[in-house]
Amino acid sequence: MPFTLSAPVLSEQTLKKSRFIGCVEPVADRVAALARVAQLRAEHPGATHVCWALMAGGHSAANDDGEPGGTAGRPMLEVLRRQDLEGVLATVVRYYGGVPLGAGGLVRAYTDSVAQALLNADKVPVIRWLRLRCVLPYALEGWLRRELDGFGATLVEVLHGEGVDATLQVPESHTAALVARINDAGQGRVVWRDTAPD
Repeated sequence: MPFTLSAPVLSEQTLKKSRFIGCVEPVADRVAALARVAQLRAEHPGATHVCWALMAGGHSAANDDGEPGGTAGRPMLEVLRRQDLEGVLATVVRYYGGVPLGAGGLVRAYTDSVAQALLNADKVPVIRWLRLRCVLPYALEGWLRRELDGFGATLVEVLHGEGVDATLQVPESHTAALVARINDAGQGRVVWRDTAPD
């Protein structure tokens, strides 16, 4: 199960006079991540590098920001992958101290900055939601409303016509069980309209 973070967490270390300020934080997508990186550049105008890695589904990316290729962004991204994180941006602001660290030293510095921040992060499960829509007999409306809590689901919309046209929001992990329960209660009288991610 993928996790995200409940709040941003910082780390800081100094290696051979270079200062590394790491941060891991929840972000919705690449647009939000790029805005956050731009904000960090503005907050740290004297920084030599602002490297970052993003795990956000199809929007995952990594950027070395001038460090030797593969020594910052990619290693940071691997830390996020190993922790099974989703919707998380890792950034490391580096103030160069004048002493080269070498490729291995840079990889360690950037991965350690992210790993140290993650040690203090509050990880929360990512809940994927589905919207389900069904039409059921009027006699089942009250029953359905009582059942939803047990599946972590909510009633988004109800329309009354030939039957009760109900739109539900359901955690993906509970969808199959809820559909089976409704079908059992409806005894063949429930009509499913569509299923879509929320």
